Amino acid sequence: MSAAPRPLASGFEALDLCHQQILDHLTRLTALALHVEAQGIDAAAQQQAADIEAFFSGTARQHHLDEEKTAFAPLLSSTDAELATLVRMLQQDHGWIEEDWLELAPQLRAIAVGNHWIDNAEFQHNVEVFHDLYLGHIELEEKMIYPQARTLAEARRAPRVPQ
Repeated sequence: MSAAPRPLASGFEALDLCHQQILDHLTRLTALALHVEAQGIDAAAQQQAADIEAFFSGTARQHHLDEEKTAFAPLLSSTDAELATLVRMLQQDHGWIEEDWLELAPQLRAIAVGNHWIDNAEFQHNVEVFHDLYLGHIELEEKMIYPQARTLAEARRAPRVPQ
């Protein structure tokens, strides 16, 4: 007898779950870079590269859009100037992550199809930059932004008591 399917996550739960997926894929990306450096491009590297590229080109990009709507937009309209500045910085991070991705994605696609044209040192560097930026970005969101956005969302949902 199989268990009933879990309902799809929504709101902040979905954002948290996606962060876990991103962290997992960043770990896989780092492992792939080490594998390619040590063993070259083989069938295992090709499959990993295809999976990682598909995730970051789809799910991770959608995650940024969801964050902008669910967490960032309400905080930008708050009266806390420091918080709004932090949110704008994280929005800028989304742009930097996208720029870094535009450099890394073709390399992953090349590995996925077995092309050996990539420069290994450049690939290693691009993986490190992408990995480190994403880790810092997620840490800041989870420590500073998500708690504030959750509090604001809960306050907006709370019933208003007439005075």
